Amino acid sequence: MTTNENAKEWVKWATELLRPDEVVWIDGTGLEKLREETLKSGEMIKLNQELLPGCYLHRSAQNDVARSEDKTFICTTKKADAGPNNNWKSPEDMKNILLPLYDGCMQGRTMYVIPFCMGPVGSPFSKLGIEITDSAYVVLSMCIMTRVSKEVIKRLDNSDEFVKGLHAKAEIDENKRYIAHFPEENAIWSINSGYGGNVLLGKKCFALRIASYQAKNEGWLAEHMLIIGIENPKGEVQYICAAFPSACGKTNLAMLIPPEGYEKKGYKVWCVGDDIAWIHIGPDGRLWAINPENGFFGVVPGTNKQSNPNALAAIQKDTIFTNVAHDLDNNTVWWEKLDKNPPENGINWKGEPWNGKTSKEKGAHPNSRFTTPSINCPNISPEFGAGEGVPISAIIFGGRRARVEPLVYQARDFQHGVFVAATLASETTAAQTGEVGVVRYDSMAMKPFCGYDMGDYFAHWLEMGEKLGDKAPEIFNVNWFRTDEEGEFIWPGFGENMRVLKWILERCNGEASAEDTAIGYMPKPEDIFMEGLDLAPEKLVELLSIDKELWCEEADGIREYFNTLGDTVPQKLWEALEELEKRVEIEN
Repeated sequence: MTTNENAKEWVKWATELLRPDEVVWIDGTGLEKLREETLKSGEMIKLNQELLPGCYLHRSAQNDVARSEDKTFICTTKKADAGPNNNWKSPEDMKNILLPLYDGCMQGRTMYVIPFCMGPVGSPFSKLGIEITDSAYVVLSMCIMTRVSKEVIKRLDNSDEFVKGLHAKAEIDENKRYIAHFPEENAIWSINSGYGGNVLLGKKCFALRIASYQAKNEGWLAEHMLIIGIENPKGEVQYICAAFPSACGKTNLAMLIPPEGYEKKGYKVWCVGDDIAWIHIGPDGRLWAINPENGFFGVVPGTNKQSNPNALAAIQKDTIFTNVAHDLDNNTVWWEKLDKNPPENGINWKGEPWNGKTSKEKGAHPNSRFTTPSINCPNISPEFGAGEGVPISAIIFGGRRARVEPLVYQARDFQHGVFVAATLASETTAAQTGEVGVVRYDSMAMKPFCGYDMGDYFAHWLEMGEKLGDKAPEIFNVNWFRTDEEGEFIWPGFGENMRVLKWILERCNGEASAEDTAIGYMPKPEDIFMEGLDLAPEKLVELLSIDKELWCEEADGIREYFNTLGDTVPQKLWEALEELEKRVEIEN
């Protein structure tokens, strides 16, 4: 227990409201006893400890398998502060809904109190939180995803600020499910869910929605970005942040293995983080980033030796799998596209008998997850725990576009880069909506996670650029998903993306040429190193081509999107749109 009086008062208030049978403080020790309790209760299943040491299987309720965006609210005094990009209720109205739901909901249960740290303990950029929960799964997952230790409690003893996270499974009633954020109070209240994205409150809830609000007020950035280091043959490492909407290859890029030719020359890729970056202006005037998380909470289906060998290696120990198939013969787990040998004697994600050879149903839920310590990753960076973070040379944004976006282009300056990032979009697939090519804008890949008005968020980015001046990193856009006339992907992706990263860093270092086009600076085909890649030269030309008519349509779509965000979209972004319209019309 902490000596922090504010924390003790808040825990006392929660105890009186929730009325648990027992209150247990978590300091990162004694977790084996808790795991045993989850086995007795059936909350988790212990897997084959010879094949998967330290690994467990967990299933969430069938009505509780993904982030509940429609049940996620930003609760600010003024509706305008939440913006049109968020669901809003006033703090008073939301608490009037939630307090009766919380009242006595932990009777007969244990209430766990988890002090945790986002970011390396002792880092000037890290922040503290406390999550209250009645879920042992949440406790064990938070001990993977965040820093939980006696040292964290010591830090809390002397801290004036911490984020207050309140979670209760209650009845897992989807009609009474809420994930409410109170940025003005540094608080998050979650109820009637047991799925990680809704209940691991250190993740998107704290590290993005609450932290983005804090970052605006304190002069830094909380972003939905991976952080990687690219080491050249001389042993020099440069760091990149990159933001992608879902299904655009973010985790694969974070754990990228360079092509064989690059590896032989001595190139390496180091993973600092796969999902979230907290970015500050350092003493040298440059941007420096830390990964506030301590683990990976990744989508499992599609992960295999070919797509992401580093991720597959990382989850072979000390991992909690959620909503995957259970192979009863080996007491291991399986998911779609792991291999071509699904278990015949299995249990699917719903807990039903399942034969992978004959069943038409999937064994794993499409959003099934792994929760694993970052240190398990074979390419985890030596700077992963660096309190000061790593210096950022480039920021990359990328979506899934079939015809519009070229393989890569560079913004002309930081302000233009904010426009490029603000207009980031992806196209849906038939599997997602029944329609192909529906454009969904997801500015900076942050639209679902920004804790305040999107236009004000753009303005904050522009202000950061003004502070950085000539120390600002270069900004790029990539598109691994350009298709040909037959609808086939042209670029091979995965490890071959290293070729594009190499050009990006060469541009940052003033070592590569580029052409000034209607949309930004682009490489000529000869600027992309192609040795060892089986791709016809004309295909690379196609990847780097710009269809001006499509870009005129794109500009119209951007104008419509900005209009949906209201009158807070900065004038500088409207001017950037007008400049794009002029350029594509002149060159058309």
